[in-house]
Amino acid sequence: MAKSQFVYVTYIRTTPEKLWQALSRPEFTRQFWCETWQDCEWKKGATWKIVVPGGRVADSGEVVEIEPGKKLVLLWQNHLDPEMTAEGFSRLTYELETIGDSVKLTVQHEMDKPDSKLIQGVSTGWPHILSSLKSLLETGHALKETSQWPEGL
Repeated sequence: MAKSQFVYVTYIRTTPEKLWQALSRPEFTRQFWCETWQDCEWKKGATWKIVVPGGRVADSGEVVEIEPGKKLVLLWQNHLDPEMTAEGFSRLTYELETIGDSVKLTVQHEMDKPDSKLIQGVSTGWPHILSSLKSLLETGHALKETSQWPEGL
């Protein structure tokens, strides 16, 4: 079956431990990911969700694989757009690898569906969110554009 896929690689001047915290802890995600936070126990089989300001669940799924500081695989379903919700679950993989004084972060978001609306959507969203994450970890400040939840969503 053909699939849709988005892959993004960035190098961040940080440690795997700090990057892992930034990807998983609410005090970080609220800064670079539009005031959202993830609700999860961070263990294999645990439910996972992204909560937006006001308490709505934007996305949810399950932890498929977890190796703190190295790898996280999530099943991911969007709940904000009916067309994306109807597509079912996608798969998100974070891989962290130390390269000198930096961490190589590879983000792969994929779905076993050609021309996925979800993958098209995350392909425009991930670069901005991940650039903001990089800025936060390297300078202490996230990008202004990703610091608040967009009005009307």
